[in-house]
Amino acid sequence: MGATTEELSEESTKKGLSAEEYPEEELKGEEFSELIKYTVPGYILGLLAGIFLDFQGYQRSAAGQWLVRTLAGEGESIFEGIFSIRQRLRKAEGSMAEAYGWGKLFGISIPWIIDFGSRLAGVDVYGIEGFYIPYFYALSDQIGANISGILFLKRTEGSWRAGFSRYILHPVMLASLFVIIIVPVGLLGARIMGFSPTTQTFTALETIAANLCWVPPLVGWLNERYR
Repeated sequence: MGATTEELSEESTKKGLSAEEYPEEELKGEEFSELIKYTVPGYILGLLAGIFLDFQGYQRSAAGQWLVRTLAGEGESIFEGIFSIRQRLRKAEGSMAEAYGWGKLFGISIPWIIDFGSRLAGVDVYGIEGFYIPYFYALSDQIGANISGILFLKRTEGSWRAGFSRYILHPVMLASLFVIIIVPVGLLGARIMGFSPTTQTFTALETIAANLCWVPPLVGWLNERYR
């Protein structure tokens, strides 16, 4: 899935560069280390927005919750999307990390539609029945990334069967699938136990706890480093 270190070394020699001088990200393969660093800024921005809105008296503002959940749950998706756009502009060889970033970027708007539609339908967004709203803010981009990843594997392997065989052995895709399945269980459990995002700070904390999108890139980075 991409050029080997030896091939990159040969290419660098043609360009007059030693293997040590060749850009480090080109030698990292899937480049998941690039994606890990984008999560924390989103967490911080979401939490700061929540505290600020609470201080201003907008504890239950729907627009405020939209902003806080977007920053805390999808802030990294914006940065990861920029990473993928940058990869295309520099004509870098396609990688799983790039496909992952595109999937997250395209998944950003889905929770906005779900949130707005739920409020119109009269769903109690603060009660047990509204547990799925922070889930989609935190992980709709992850679902998009997972779908984008399997499409990438299908394209690189040449068939759905081969792509799926690669998928079930790919640590990043499996970590992504685990996060997608386990998070709604945790959110529902917290709501059943009495948690309610009645302030913007609570909204930020709930979304941050649900946003485990850093787990699959971390697994990818560890796999790159120790394989």
